[in-house]
Amino acid sequence: MKALYYETFAGPVSVGDLPAPDLPDGGALIRVGASGLCRSDWHAWAGHDDSVHLPHVPGHEFAGVVEAVGPGVQRWRPGDRVTAPFVNGCGRCEWCRSGQAQVCPEQTQPGFTHAGSHAELVAVRAADLNLVAVPDGLPDAAAAALGCRFATAYRALTARAGLRSGEWIAVYGAGGVGLSAIVIARALGARPIAIDRSPAALETAARLGAEHTLPAGPDAPDAIAALTSGGAHVSVDAVGSADTAAASVLSLRRRGRHVQIGLLSGGMPVLPLDRAIAWELDILGSHGMAAADYPGMLALVASGALRPELLVGRTVGLAEAARLLPLAEAAPSTGITVLDPALP
Repeated sequence: MKALYYETFAGPVSVGDLPAPDLPDGGALIRVGASGLCRSDWHAWAGHDDSVHLPHVPGHEFAGVVEAVGPGVQRWRPGDRVTAPFVNGCGRCEWCRSGQAQVCPEQTQPGFTHAGSHAELVAVRAADLNLVAVPDGLPDAAAAALGCRFATAYRALTARAGLRSGEWIAVYGAGGVGLSAIVIARALGARPIAIDRSPAALETAARLGAEHTLPAGPDAPDAIAALTSGGAHVSVDAVGSADTAAASVLSLRRRGRHVQIGLLSGGMPVLPLDRAIAWELDILGSHGMAAADYPGMLALVASGALRPELLVGRTVGLAEAARLLPLAEAAPSTGITVLDPALP
């Protein structure tokens, strides 16, 4: 198969012919129609994830068609259009059996624990648990975002923060997952505020439904307090830095809820826990979303309230994706960039 790969951390990213993944028992091979270029792939390339072994094929956010199924698979057949959450549960542990596969201790993750979806084929373990049918009429490029950015943002806002209609939500970072959070918040009737250092990203956030946009900086929490008469009900760090995590907490009103989505690198941030105690703030983590929780998100897609296709900025081939991956950490976002492995 054609695939994008690297042989050293923070080293060159190449395109070449590699062996197709093995078909796991109980799993499936997916012929990739689209694979999103995500900042998490940059973290893996940079060497921030201990689960990655070299040489490595990145990519964890995809949609495509079932190519083959392994022994024991009952729900899926070749030709089915599918996506999958980036966390694949084992299907056997207490967490998977209770519908919480996103915290499965034996989880696998395409693009991290094994070869990913920046390729023509990708393997998914425990297919009956982890695959999700793609709605009719939703293009692969848009459906790919349902595997990571939209799913991560949806669960963070609904199952973790309990975001309600009419509430203010401050979203730090207008990249793929931050923009997804803004679109989802708007679909839920909430009032999103986008904070980012990039004017272009803020323009995109405003176009997608942010009620206010603010430049990132030390004054952002005070500006949010002024806009919202006391602070946001919910805040999200979709970047993953010491500055944005702390600012997100400081942007909350009393009894507000902070959700950490962005992956952290370079050490743990010092959070204002004195504020968390005095104001009874909730500090929450969120790690993707299990396939069992997709129906609520897909219902919003089916209703037209949630349109993931609006976030797709451009589609690139393998060669351009190889060039872009090392730049993902610093590149300003104006939407989701998608890899089509059928393109050179």
